[in-house]
Amino acid sequence: MVFKNKALQISTVALATVGLSATAATAQSLNEVEALFGQMDAYESEFSFDQGGVGAAQFSDVSPSDWAYQALDDLVRRYDCLKGYPNGTFRGNRALSRYEFAAGLNACMQQIERLIAETTADFVTREDLDAIQRLMEDFEAELAALGARVDALESRVSFLEDNSFSTTTKLTGEVIMAATSLIGGNETFTSSQGTTTGAVVNNTDDEITFGYRARLTLNTSFTGEDLLATRLNTGNLAKPGLNINNGVGLFAGQDTKENTQTFNDGNANGVVIDWLAYYLPIGDKAQGFIAANGGIWDDFVPTLSPYFQDYTNGKGALSQFASENPIYAIGAGAGAGLNYPLGDKFTLSVGYLSSTANNATQGLFSGDYGILGQIAGDITEDISLGFTYVHGYHPSGNDLFDLGVGTASANLNGVGKSSNSYGAELAWAISDDISLNGFFTYTDVIATSVATGNAEVWTYGLGLAFPDLGGEGNLLGLFAGAQPYAGNVNLSSGSFYTDETPYHIELFYKYQLTDQISITPGVIWLTAPNQIDNDALVGTIRTTFSF
Repeated sequence: MVFKNKALQISTVALATVGLSATAATAQSLNEVEALFGQMDAYESEFSFDQGGVGAAQFSDVSPSDWAYQALDDLVRRYDCLKGYPNGTFRGNRALSRYEFAAGLNACMQQIERLIAETTADFVTREDLDAIQRLMEDFEAELAALGARVDALESRVSFLEDNSFSTTTKLTGEVIMAATSLIGGNETFTSSQGTTTGAVVNNTDDEITFGYRARLTLNTSFTGEDLLATRLNTGNLAKPGLNINNGVGLFAGQDTKENTQTFNDGNANGVVIDWLAYYLPIGDKAQGFIAANGGIWDDFVPTLSPYFQDYTNGKGALSQFASENPIYAIGAGAGAGLNYPLGDKFTLSVGYLSSTANNATQGLFSGDYGILGQIAGDITEDISLGFTYVHGYHPSGNDLFDLGVGTASANLNGVGKSSNSYGAELAWAISDDISLNGFFTYTDVIATSVATGNAEVWTYGLGLAFPDLGGEGNLLGLFAGAQPYAGNVNLSSGSFYTDETPYHIELFYKYQLTDQISITPGVIWLTAPNQIDNDALVGTIRTTFSF
């Protein structure tokens, strides 16, 4: 399966949460214990209690491949106290009554008493007793050391249990430090209707900014199959402004979201709980998802974007746009979802997310929300395909794409609207060293307030990933596509159309310095930001620390 999503990893995380990691000393002790028992096996092979009988082979329904064959064979050969049934069967798979168990145990005990009483040469010889005595003497020191090691291990486990943060919670963290700069975007614009406008407004040009984002996540499992995720977030690295005046009515001078990177953070060093979600099994097959805050679709929906997507963390693509199909950026916040397997290869995903769920004047269904339905899965061993539908509702006039992608006219900021988006996603593992993914989405937007009318929004992209290039954990990524843009806008406040398509070309290389540290230099070229015949360049060096 070449698509990935956070929900498919939950069982592994939950099981890891409820266990304690073995220390190096513990592993060494276990290896020594294993070697000790190996020596004991060698001594045991020096003598045998085989009586030379037919053994378990006398039973017609017992074969050497049965899991308990050796134990049964030993009982019959050594003590000859299990006779089976008159028809020559043993019936080992049938439930045993307490009477039958008592009868079998009594027969074996009587046989042992008889053998001891007879003291035959084949039962216990002087050589056997000498071997047992030698075994006890040879292992005297090892057994004493083993007892001391077990006591030490018990003491260590008790210490860990007494001083651990929680026996049900695992703490993970990530810190990103990034230097980024925006170059370009200083030109005038003439619309297709002949309206001439000014140049850039509040554009950050040629300035290098440096900042950070830090996250701590508490992963708690109560049953071993569920997961409660609580994430603390802080940071100060806002995206560089790219505010090109396109002079189009309500969208004139609005900031474009095309240069949003996954680590951009507007908290201004404040600490917030930016994600609170719970994963739980529903029945034997389905998996449920509940988000009280900060939920996004790729928390549980397969996005078919291997290597480029890292759930807004710091190990995938630099930009939000290259991370996944922008259709997953419509809708975010609080809500719930469900994954249900359709056979062995496909998954049905449905969900609801609202950014105004905690607003008493809007609630779940009167404010901004998104509703998603998707079918995705493997059509071959190496190729996965998905079809996605999202209905969006933004009566407050917020951006169409909640997670920060697309031009100003595509987001229709300031206009109340509803939308219907239709997307397709593809992932192809060409080889172990090359992966390809792509997407396409069309959105039909209907203006509902401030202005009336409709708009068409388009977006598409294609990415090539080269994992482990130059070393294990490294990643070279190349992505090209068109950021969400307005094909045409027909509003009561005025119409807009431009032939300029805002292409996005991104190149990055993640160098895995250690298991916990990676450095990712990269560049993003925007050919027509805000759908203006212009160029802008974003350069970034991202350093990610994870633990």
